[in-house]
Amino acid sequence: MSMMDKIKSMLKGHEDQTGKGIDKTGDMVDKRTQGKYEGQVDTAQERARDQFGRPDQQ
Repeated sequence: MSMMDKIKSMLKGHEDQTGKGIDKTGDMVDKRTQGKYEGQVDTAQERARDQFGRPDQQ
């Protein structure tokens, strides 16, 4: 089992909390970089949500 599979299995059933964590992390990066990489951060957040699931995908 790969590391990504282990992470996905740990987060399964906790999509709401995972989404909140992704949002908080993106906000922190935006704040520390003063919004310089906002577009790239938004893209990374969307890809993370796609990778780890969304609450409405169940």
